[in-house]
Amino acid sequence: MKKYLAAAMAAALSLPAVANHTEIDGMDFGPLASLVGTWKSVEAGGVDIAPAQKGTPQGEGAPAVTPFYEVITFEVAADAVNASSQSLVALYYKQEVFRKADDTKFHDQRGYFIYDADNQIVYNSFCVPRTTCVTAEGQAGKQMTLTASKRGIAESNFMTDNATTTGFSMTISIEDEKLTYSQNTVLNIYGNAMAHTDASTLYKVK
Repeated sequence: MKKYLAAAMAAALSLPAVANHTEIDGMDFGPLASLVGTWKSVEAGGVDIAPAQKGTPQGEGAPAVTPFYEVITFEVAADAVNASSQSLVALYYKQEVFRKADDTKFHDQRGYFIYDADNQIVYNSFCVPRTTCVTAEGQAGKQMTLTASKRGIAESNFMTDNATTTGFSMTISIEDEKLTYSQNTVLNIYGNAMAHTDASTLYKVK
């Protein structure tokens, strides 16, 4: 019996350690680890609802519904330490969104998903080429709600005067091969408070 126990112990010790599937390049990315790669919309695509521009069939400020498809690529960026006490790791991402009607790109977004393992916080910090940048944050997990504070929104003087962003929140669900999100941007445009919403489901292609 002792021989069998010794053999079993030796075999167990010789087995490789179970891989930490949230660790990449020696850094723990927590729930963000499975995002690394390229994602594309499911066949149904997503839906964007935004205030219509002047001169459109819908009319200024009316809801304009745009079916779309998109590609999002995530890659490892770097780690960082804030104020000597907050340790972060970041994924850089590129998001390109196209109208289903004519395949033209109407939204381009670049940013970082950032993970604070000690405090279990995830940040989505991004800019769009409308002179607007946002940092939203929330509790880390496979399902998350990230919300921007007032100081988490930066924009040009023109946007502040004409189309200011007053709020942003998003919910995101991460599965191994499936990514679902919905988001709501609150705008003050054309003299009224209006919502700009997006919702989409994507699958990992590589």
